[in-house]
Amino acid sequence: MKRNRIISHIIEQLQEVQNGKLWMGDTFMKKLDSITAEEAFIRPLPNLHSVAELIAHLTAWKKDAFLKVRNGKGILTADDGGNWPSIQVLKEIGWEKLIEEYENSHLNLVNVLQEKEDTFLQEPYEDQDFKNTFSYSFLIDGILHHDLYHLGQIGVVIKLIKEKSNTQ
Repeated sequence: MKRNRIISHIIEQLQEVQNGKLWMGDTFMKKLDSITAEEAFIRPLPNLHSVAELIAHLTAWKKDAFLKVRNGKGILTADDGGNWPSIQVLKEIGWEKLIEEYENSHLNLVNVLQEKEDTFLQEPYEDQDFKNTFSYSFLIDGILHHDLYHLGQIGVVIKLIKEKSNTQ
């Protein structure tokens, strides 16, 4: 019998944030469904990321978390170009493909976590970005926190985009 009550709960939280029912507001999918492909690439303020940039950033870190869970080692660092790809690169990829990659990165992480037991969360891994050893619970909790942090940013960016288009 697999013992993964804690991991199952974490997966439920990750899923709820993507497309469930949140006490605190809209999910990723609800927010992303509220904008057009054109709006996804708008930076409403010069120093504020676009929704497309935020989604690409989230995708990169979920892909890296997947590698860490599956192989014990990731490759992405904060200084890596894949951390924050340029708007031009993202436009070439296209909004639909960015969303597809984002959803796939989420599903891949969930699927690999489903194979684990709760004891996995206490196992150590080497983090190439923080240059230290941490338990997998640090990584998985961090991914959930990262999602929530950027979900809030996406909400603000969308609100600014919509307000700007209403005043023009």
